[in-house]
Amino acid sequence: MLERISNQLQQPDIVVQAHNTRDDPLQRFILVVKWYLSCWHIAPKAVKKPLNPILGEYFTCYWDLPNGKQAYYVAEQTSHHPPKSSYFYIMPSENIRVDGIVIPKSRFLGNSTAAVMDGVTKLSFLDYIDSKTGEPEYYTLTQPNIYARGILFGTMKLEMGDHMVIKCPATGYEVDIEFKTKGLISGTYDAIEGTIKETKTGKALYLITGKWNKKMHIKDLATNKETLFFDCDTATPLKPKVRDISEQGEFESRRLWEKVTDALAERNHEVATEEKYKIEDSQRLVAKKREADGVEFYPKLFRKLSVNESVKHGNDVLEFVIYKDNILNKDIRMHDPEALNEHIFEIAPFLPKQKFNPEFEIPAFEKVKEEKQHSSSESETAAPQATLSTATPTAIATNGD
Repeated sequence: MLERISNQLQQPDIVVQAHNTRDDPLQRFILVVKWYLSCWHIAPKAVKKPLNPILGEYFTCYWDLPNGKQAYYVAEQTSHHPPKSSYFYIMPSENIRVDGIVIPKSRFLGNSTAAVMDGVTKLSFLDYIDSKTGEPEYYTLTQPNIYARGILFGTMKLEMGDHMVIKCPATGYEVDIEFKTKGLISGTYDAIEGTIKETKTGKALYLITGKWNKKMHIKDLATNKETLFFDCDTATPLKPKVRDISEQGEFESRRLWEKVTDALAERNHEVATEEKYKIEDSQRLVAKKREADGVEFYPKLFRKLSVNESVKHGNDVLEFVIYKDNILNKDIRMHDPEALNEHIFEIAPFLPKQKFNPEFEIPAFEKVKEEKQHSSSESETAAPQATLSTATPTAIATNGD
């Protein structure tokens, strides 16, 4: 799941184009919609049993962009009951940032099962300041739900269904795209339809139709001119790069699930099931020990938003944010790209040969406290490699709260 979320980020050229459309807010919104629709076809073609992230699991990756710059992504499983995956993506050279949370909920529907994908993605253009709020221009983006059909009888088929809603309060545009599921008698697979509107007036501006995994078209409702919006068959997604497993921490996704994925690649389902059970059983024992010892789990890389932060624009449904949020925001306000990259790399290793900071295992909220106490920490340099203690994800004793 943590790695799969990064699929939606594999067309950076489109979101960069959107960001560069400075003088046309409507065209910028249209390109954001195009960017968000462009990567759903990367989803698995067949129905597969997921490897549900365990508490404290994390994943990092990076992109070498066509302009010679880089983008970085990190995700962490911040809750187990209910499952919540928090993520952070930044393209420092372009002032583009993405924050998000995925909260999947399973539903069984007779011969089908559904993954109801609660949560939200927040896309921010950090150098576009909304004159009304003084905050960066942002877009909130939800995602469609996923249905696996034919789990008991018939042919198994993966479908996307329900609605994807994208809004930009600063520019006043929104779109509600319906992902249509096939009916028992009529309809077709993978169809979408949605209308870009002015939020205040409800005036319809553009109609988007087609198939989310094939060709999509857009029609200007003022002229009735229809053009190709995006063609998945000719798309060239830019896949992220991931550090070698030998460099990864014990709870880093690819290393954690290596034996399971290797067995699945060899179609050895017996070994895959056995190794998966070992991981999950180990987590159950750790959870029981935490309960017996009166300790509470806290994420290492993401912290909960405070009440004041949660009411800020676009934050109301995020719940968690990368723990260096305040420092990164300051770097951006100060136009200090060197400090920005330094602080990004202090979060976790993203690039090959980067080392874990000694503070890596400390809970995120504790690291924030230390940074507040030592405001001069912005000038601290990267520490040498430390020996990781990764026997269990971070937990802290509670005080009976």
